[in-house]
Amino acid sequence: MNHEQDRTAGPSNQESTSPEPGPYEEGKRAGAHPLAVVIGIIFGLWLLMWLYIPSSKQKPAVAPEPTPASVMEEPDAAPVMFTVKTSIPEINAVGIVVPPQATESQIVGLLKRLRDARLANQLSAMLPATSPGHKLGDHAIANIYIFSDAQYARPAAIGVLARGAHAPGELYPQAVPFETAMEEVRGHYRIDLNDTGHPDQASLGFADESGVHSKTFRQLF
Repeated sequence: MNHEQDRTAGPSNQESTSPEPGPYEEGKRAGAHPLAVVIGIIFGLWLLMWLYIPSSKQKPAVAPEPTPASVMEEPDAAPVMFTVKTSIPEINAVGIVVPPQATESQIVGLLKRLRDARLANQLSAMLPATSPGHKLGDHAIANIYIFSDAQYARPAAIGVLARGAHAPGELYPQAVPFETAMEEVRGHYRIDLNDTGHPDQASLGFADESGVHSKTFRQLF
């Protein structure tokens, strides 16, 4: 009887002592599949980009700056006649008047004639001195304003243009509005011989130093 009990107990003891299968077995892959890892990384990067990089709808709209149209000078156009209306040496300014029918091409030609005269040291034959006694000459610093309406070629309007768009209006309550005077400028020629890199600047229309400009503004040189 004892032998039979020993034989019957043997198999149960062997079963209880056999090792149970663990999480890592030979021939089986441990951890996530590599393809799943790659997909997870790609999804994570996409999510970060979506959260932190603003879309085109979120970016503020920036208005494109207007590109000045080129003005062709007519070689056969007759030189426009002009009259010096105002000279203000205190602010290095001159106001000249051209006929209302003067074309843009003629204004361009006049501005180039003034520059050529300045380069040839002959500007004094055309305009009064704007910087008398200056060591660099009588037109070392000049702002030459071209108008067709003579009432704006006067100290009141030219003074407003010289002060610029951002001058406090309450200091000059009787002055011509800057916007009004600016739109009346047919052409503007600035000379500054202290600016050796760019001593001559000219334009159709007018723009002050802050960039506020008239509707007809076209930079020439």
